[in-house]
Amino acid sequence: MARRVRPALLAALAVVAGIVAFTVGVPPIDEVRAVVAAAGWAGPVLYAVLYAGLSLTPAPATALSVGAGVLFGWGVGVPVMLVGALTGALAGFALARCLGRSTVEAMGGDRRARLDALLRRRGLFAMIGIRLVPVVPFAVLNMGCGLTGVRARDYVLGTAIGIIPAGSAFVAIGAYGAEPTSLPLLVPVGALVVLAVGGVVVARRRRAVERSPGPRGA
Repeated sequence: MARRVRPALLAALAVVAGIVAFTVGVPPIDEVRAVVAAAGWAGPVLYAVLYAGLSLTPAPATALSVGAGVLFGWGVGVPVMLVGALTGALAGFALARCLGRSTVEAMGGDRRARLDALLRRRGLFAMIGIRLVPVVPFAVLNMGCGLTGVRARDYVLGTAIGIIPAGSAFVAIGAYGAEPTSLPLLVPVGALVVLAVGGVVVARRRRAVERSPGPRGA
């Protein structure tokens, strides 16, 4: 019964999160700015909580990171982004691990077993790699990782390290977007371009390796 109820609950939570994201969406920046200003010193804390909560839905994490830069500038926006993103990433991972992991394990399969074994050996580096280029939606990636065999410590540390470059760049875009030729904006934008190009190159090489024929026997 637990094997049926837990994944059903996880699926229901995912559906509710999707409905919230598509009906409510990310609040307008003017409304968030007013709430943050009224909160005073607690404004960054409230925004980090908002970031964590919305990161459980399909809401774009990039927009939340840009918003942190708009509201708090780069110096405060980066820590706010990190706290919010890490809290949301850990919450999504924990939900999937508690509600869906046992069902995935029961499904068996050689491919799943090989993936779990790989993530147990190289989970830290795998997490850093997939976080450096934010292609997969944040919430989907968080819950997907919870369904795998990656260790929690590798997931948390790899996520913390991997989201710093791109996340900091998006915060800088929000903080310095009004000055498109300023160095504090050009540097992170250049870093994003490098990460994107690097991700495309790695993906193409991986597909080429997968498609190449293996060694032939005599």
